[in-house]
Amino acid sequence: MYILVVTLLMLVMPLASVAIESGSSAGLVALLLKWFVFWGVGVRLAVAGLRQTVKPALTAELLGIKSSDANFVIRELGFANLAIGSLGIASLSAPAWLHGAALAGAIFYALVGIQHVLAPHRTRDENVAMVSDLATAIVLAALLVMDR
Repeated sequence: MYILVVTLLMLVMPLASVAIESGSSAGLVALLLKWFVFWGVGVRLAVAGLRQTVKPALTAELLGIKSSDANFVIRELGFANLAIGSLGIASLSAPAWLHGAALAGAIFYALVGIQHVLAPHRTRDENVAMVSDLATAIVLAALLVMDR
């Protein structure tokens, strides 16, 4: 299920949105940036943030943490994800925020992707997260450079 959600939010939905809006006056890079920020930064991080805030034990389990002592910190991670995700979602109606949301998303995904790389043992889902996080960071950074 996780792979499906990541694939939808990080690839299918952004590209489908670009295809739907491709007749607009916006250039391809601008459309790619707009929709990768909305889906990949906005929706993905907002959904993760909601899940981490409401059910932190699910994230703890994914990370192999058995103690509920981590729930407090996981909820705080959820708040951060909600904040960045909200910025990505809001960039759809506040285009001036698009580049800031893209930069915050690129930095976040690069850092968590690197953290996954450095982890000594990874599950299949953590490998999916690692690849999608690093790919998203690269795509967002490239789009930011091309959209200057």
